[in-house]
Amino acid sequence: MSNVLKPLDRDPDRYLAVARATDESASDQLLTEREAQVRAQVRDVVAAEVAPRAADVDAAHTFAHDSYQALAAAGLAGLIFPRRWGGTEDTHVAYAVAMEEIAAGCAATSLIYMTQTHAAYPIWVAGSEELASRYIPGLLDGTRYGSLAITEPDAGSDVASLKTRATPDGGGAGASYTVTGSKTFITTGDRADVIVCFATVDPALGRRGVTALAVDGAAAGLTRGRPFLKMGMHGSSTAELFFSDVRVPAGNRIGAEGDGWRIVMASVVKSRISAAAQGVGIARAAYTRALLALHQMHGRKLPDEATFALADLRGDILRGRLLLLSIAREVDRSSSPSPGQIGIMKQSCTDLGWRASIEAARILGPFGDLADLGVERCLRDAKVTQIYDGTNEVQRMLIGRDTTRALGELL
Repeated sequence: MSNVLKPLDRDPDRYLAVARATDESASDQLLTEREAQVRAQVRDVVAAEVAPRAADVDAAHTFAHDSYQALAAAGLAGLIFPRRWGGTEDTHVAYAVAMEEIAAGCAATSLIYMTQTHAAYPIWVAGSEELASRYIPGLLDGTRYGSLAITEPDAGSDVASLKTRATPDGGGAGASYTVTGSKTFITTGDRADVIVCFATVDPALGRRGVTALAVDGAAAGLTRGRPFLKMGMHGSSTAELFFSDVRVPAGNRIGAEGDGWRIVMASVVKSRISAAAQGVGIARAAYTRALLALHQMHGRKLPDEATFALADLRGDILRGRLLLLSIAREVDRSSSPSPGQIGIMKQSCTDLGWRASIEAARILGPFGDLADLGVERCLRDAKVTQIYDGTNEVQRMLIGRDTTRALGELL
């Protein structure tokens, strides 16, 4: 029984057949022809190159380099970026469906994939053309890895309280910043070739002092901690970064001094689409694995209790995908999407991934705990999506503020 799901992950043809059989026309109709094509392309790569490696990567705690490289080699790692840097100028909806597909096959690979986007995005929207040309093509073609360094030991969701200092040093052609401080829980931090670091030029300025810098991974004074041992996402590394008088040329500044807060706020829209899509993808993976395992055990006629539970999961996943796609479409159409809606999407979809994984494990009974089935991996991987990119408690707070603001003078 413990081998029942190995063919799903390791047999590309069966993986694709199951994915197609569990697609929903209600959400498919929200996709343009191009977005459906992107999904099909990503799904093919995931079936052939990502899903077959997922269990082994997880068991060995091995960085999913080959899995990410397969996506990059297929030209799928720069969906929302301009063509001049190797992107394809696709929609956020295309990015969301790609993220869902990757997360369904291997959540850890999806974390590497989205981190590349998160590192490249601030450089694109606020960096100089020279800086973007230097770093973004490599992030999109897989020859460079990147990290987004915001979180500190005493500063997570509150970006305005950052303590890492970026001290201006000199002027003219030799102008630079000296960066001192530390960052923690940095995805891909142990191997990043470029680190988009958020630091303050003056803590007394609060958010007005936060400044973004592109730090080269080979910079003198930059050291890295060993990757953390984690509950899930074993194929993606998370590490501490230490900056000891790291000199960063002024040309590596992203935007103006004090623009860091604005850049973070613009960037979290992308990162929260990423996390939400992970939630839907992980939920789908847990549901599909449980569905197939139960049919292996019971044949075509499932016990009523299992049928009812699976029906609820299918409905929950469809609702989550509809929410994800509709908010992603809103981001494509609006330069200032509602913070409340972004928060609802992130919180609801990542909570979905967690709940669906718990329920899938429950209805499988003792088999839900078996690593070969992959449901317990979904459960372990899902938890962190509720924590990063703004904890779901923070999302609820933002949703509440947005609701109050919308009521305005009525209160």
